[in-house]
Amino acid sequence: MNRFNVRVYGLWISQGAVLVCEEYIRGAQVLKFPGGGLELGEGTLDCLHREFREEMNLEISVLGHYYTTDYFQPSAFDDSQVLSIYYAVEPRNEVHLPLRNEAGHFFMLPLADLLQSLSLPIDKKVAALLCQQYLPGSF
Repeated sequence: MNRFNVRVYGLWISQGAVLVCEEYIRGAQVLKFPGGGLELGEGTLDCLHREFREEMNLEISVLGHYYTTDYFQPSAFDDSQVLSIYYAVEPRNEVHLPLRNEAGHFFMLPLADLLQSLSLPIDKKVAALLCQQYLPGSF
């Protein structure tokens, strides 16, 4: 393992639900937060804006940093170490959900269902933080 895989994700929470994306990654169905890989020469916020435009044709406002991976996480898909950065976001244009396109299936998932639904280990860590913040008494 001699590479880093930097991922940038957006967390849009509205009315007790959070935006998620169901997609196929290397033949496996994965439920995750929307976002993707940082490209060489790109800043994390540029990456986040690009990913939302590419995947959902959506302009977003970034409200602030939420979480960055603070432990070692090997990739489930290749020989790299994953570093994920999460930002709180909100849409700047109208969103019609659910949305299904070549990038995946985007929909709002109730926060109460988040922990048992997400596929990726770092997303699950962030889901626990979100639930602690937005669903007091659930932990």
